[in-house]
Amino acid sequence: MVAEIVCVGTELLLGDIVNTNAQHISKELAHIGIDLYYQTVVGDNKERVWNVLDTALKRSDLIIMTGGLGPTKDDLTKEVAASFFGKKLVFHEQTYEHVRKKLESYGINEMTESQKKQALVPEGSLVVTNPAGLAPGIIMAQGDKAIVMLPGPPKEMKAVLAECCHLFINRLSDQVFVSINIKCKGPDELPLREIGEAPVADLLGDILDNENPTVATYAKEDGVLIRVTASGKTREDALTAMQPVVTKIAEILAGKIAWVKEEV
Repeated sequence: MVAEIVCVGTELLLGDIVNTNAQHISKELAHIGIDLYYQTVVGDNKERVWNVLDTALKRSDLIIMTGGLGPTKDDLTKEVAASFFGKKLVFHEQTYEHVRKKLESYGINEMTESQKKQALVPEGSLVVTNPAGLAPGIIMAQGDKAIVMLPGPPKEMKAVLAECCHLFINRLSDQVFVSINIKCKGPDELPLREIGEAPVADLLGDILDNENPTVATYAKEDGVLIRVTASGKTREDALTAMQPVVTKIAEILAGKIAWVKEEV
């Protein structure tokens, strides 16, 4: 199962907001055990969103989209996704009632036509109520391809993604990924010639060519970080697979390690 993230929003392209959504989704997919090869940011333009979605569905099985589910004219994610799968938008009573009650809780007793738009969903889709806002999450599947649409505001995205994982995404993977981070001591603790990424990589040698678990080095301001990642049917299986490699790294870098932690 290969996933791809498509974040919709001109404000992302302009740098008005930081794309924390992609970071959160990436981590969630890694925990579930779903491969992620591509991330794309596209502005609020129907033709460009269509083209990005077309490319994504040709190379990936699961597309997770964020943004563009609101009430304004430039919110067009579900319209493009629905048309791509040849579906029309239909009225969803449960979403309408959810939006109405949410607005009433904000002191708004009359819904505008734009706000009613959020109750339109692609026919045949699985609609996921948004506990933190108005626009629902939407899951569409056709053949061996699926699109999951999430609201853009991070608080709402996280809440809806969690439910989408429970209802659908978790079932797409038969493995889990676990990562162990090994932090080397920094420049205040060791000579610079011993702590750079290149010297550490040289010491690790062929370990960096491992496939399961994989081992990668990252240069940080306060020292090199080594990430060991293994996959398995269960968390315990993954930890068992990586233990010999973690032990070997600890032996090679004896005296140079600041701490070892499981990534959460």
